[in-house]
Amino acid sequence: MAEAKKKAGAAPVGKTAASKKTAAKKRTAAAAKKPAAKKTGVKKAKNLVIVESPTKVKPIKEFLGSNYEVIASKGHVRDLPKSKLGVDIENDFEPQYITIRGKGDLLKDMRKDAKAAETVYLATDPDREGEAISWHLITALNLPEGKYKRITFNEITKTAVKESLKSPRDIDGNLVDAQQARRVLDRIVGYEISPVLWAKVKRGLSAGRVQSVALRLICDREDEISAFIPKEYYTLSAMLTFDGSKKPVEFAYAGKGVDADGLLTKAEVDAVRKACEKGTFALDSVKEGSRTKNPPLPFTTSTLQQSAAKALNFSVSRTMRVAQQLYEGVQIKGRGTVGLITYLRTDSTRVSDLAKEMAASFISAHYGDEYQNEKERGAKGGKNVQDAHEAIRPADVNLLPSEVKDQVSRDQYRLYQLIWNRFMASRMAPSRYDTASVRVKNGEAVFTASGSRIAFEGWEMVYRAEKKKEEENTNEAVFKIKDSSKLSFDSFDEKQHFTEPPAHFTEASLVHAMEELGIGRPSTYSPTITTLQKRHYVTKEQRSLFVTELGEVVNSIMKESFPEIVDLSFTANLESMLDSIEEGDNDWKSIIRNFYPDFEAEVKKADEELGKVKIEDEVTDIKCEKCGRNMVIKFGPHGKFLACPGFPECRNTKPLLEKIGVACPKCGKEIVERKTKKGRRFYGCEDYPACDFMSWNRPVEKKCPKCGNYMVIKGNRIVCSDPSCGYSEAKQETETED
Repeated sequence: MAEAKKKAGAAPVGKTAASKKTAAKKRTAAAAKKPAAKKTGVKKAKNLVIVESPTKVKPIKEFLGSNYEVIASKGHVRDLPKSKLGVDIENDFEPQYITIRGKGDLLKDMRKDAKAAETVYLATDPDREGEAISWHLITALNLPEGKYKRITFNEITKTAVKESLKSPRDIDGNLVDAQQARRVLDRIVGYEISPVLWAKVKRGLSAGRVQSVALRLICDREDEISAFIPKEYYTLSAMLTFDGSKKPVEFAYAGKGVDADGLLTKAEVDAVRKACEKGTFALDSVKEGSRTKNPPLPFTTSTLQQSAAKALNFSVSRTMRVAQQLYEGVQIKGRGTVGLITYLRTDSTRVSDLAKEMAASFISAHYGDEYQNEKERGAKGGKNVQDAHEAIRPADVNLLPSEVKDQVSRDQYRLYQLIWNRFMASRMAPSRYDTASVRVKNGEAVFTASGSRIAFEGWEMVYRAEKKKEEENTNEAVFKIKDSSKLSFDSFDEKQHFTEPPAHFTEASLVHAMEELGIGRPSTYSPTITTLQKRHYVTKEQRSLFVTELGEVVNSIMKESFPEIVDLSFTANLESMLDSIEEGDNDWKSIIRNFYPDFEAEVKKADEELGKVKIEDEVTDIKCEKCGRNMVIKFGPHGKFLACPGFPECRNTKPLLEKIGVACPKCGKEIVERKTKKGRRFYGCEDYPACDFMSWNRPVEKKCPKCGNYMVIKGNRIVCSDPSCGYSEAKQETETED
């Protein structure tokens, strides 16, 4: 019986109640002391992995298991101070880093986790900035030599993450130095020029090494458009029928002889017509052949931004935001949280051998071996290409866009589908076209017609998003014309044209121009364009970027006082020098030493010689209710607003309500764009509160043909505002609100 009590945990015979209480207190005290080490969440034997984004923590933790703890630095932990230059000019441009405000508690917890861990793996992003963040973490967390290792992975998948642990490395000092050089150069330019702009124009302005060059590109394009004078020219076509065909074939005038130019003037058109009326049209040659069209290369950052703008109507910032979500991971049924694409900031088109094999297997299984690309296309090269990682591609080609459609947002699905299609197309065989070319003559005048038709789809089976309309017009009738065909004249088609000015930059075309000129890098395109709009140097209407008066003034000052900063060749050369630091061919401080003396002299000269520039506010016809003056448009942190020009005597301000050109369905007055207190956009009647109409979606003029209610824009469709009606149609204007 006593033995049974012992097994059950009963107190031994002979113990008093007091002794039982004393023993219980000792056990409680011991238990209270014991679990103290668990508060950090990391056992002594565990390894610690530090990533940048909190959204990466969960999937990577699932991949690595219980022997690894994963935490996030939430981006940078140290940086140059905002309140001052933060670069010691007198001490050989030594940067003065401080802990970023608000990161103190986070770093305190991270130090505890790092101290408890056996090994710390620094797994920040695989680029210069990510390398610099890891380097800063070593200092901020007091990590001793030998305790930390650097790992990188180009995609957040189980295979990639586990493989990275097999080949850890030291911090790449060249990458860190390249990032430091960029950061210090940008800080010096921004912090020394901006005060000049404040003094000469107004406070709140900024200049930047890349930003100012991008602004110049836009201003130069505006100057070209303003100076453009349209030139009249004509084209002439002969409409000819063959073998009694009912519909004539159009032959374009190609000039006199083989190498002649086309028509330019009305007089030339009349002369050709007159000459042809005296002669006859005769077949000169009929040729049939074929051509191949190579697949596109997989996406880089800039080509993704351009294609997403063209195919999906995404702004550059929207593309990068959604791509970041796809890279960091989304919840997929049966797989957990997985990254759908590889790293999104790259200017390389290289593809790993594993990805090539994965794509080849998929193509064989789903399309057939004839769709395999037997010839490997050369990856994009050049001295500025940073080939540290791959092109942007799906992490797993077997995860089809259709399979994730119902598990991700609409934007995520559309961008993932674009990336998946582009990558698969890049691994497929060229498409082949049959071609036909017919040449006819009338005296000395030569007219030609050509056509093409698809013979083998190849890569175009999966990627046709950017197929040009002229390629879809195959002109099948040309294939029916043979050497023995008899032709007859039907009519002339004469058209007047005028040369067009250069197009205004869009965000996508500006990115393309910056890439072509070697200005900036993949990580800088989006923030540069965002800053230009935030500073009100440019404004975006529909898709086009237009320079404002403020932007013109700032650009003029930059060109006059800081010609090197906005010189395209100088900026591109500076980018190459930054790349040379990464390659270990240059010392980062030597570049700044060479740059600074001339730059400092320019700043002093501008400060002394530049006159003050006054930018007049745009005057409206809206009267100030307090003093009767015409109110003016000003810019604030949240955009435009109306203010009384009588400040400081009159401090009246109110929101600027921009009309959208649609009548209120309730009272007939104008609908205006408004914002809630939290900044969410909506549409309401200008006569509020007398009229309480409001809509979260932008109304359009067209009424629902089914029920007569007003219609609104939703994505790329126009839908009836009454959900019970259900009517919708494709939107004619493809611009999508961002």
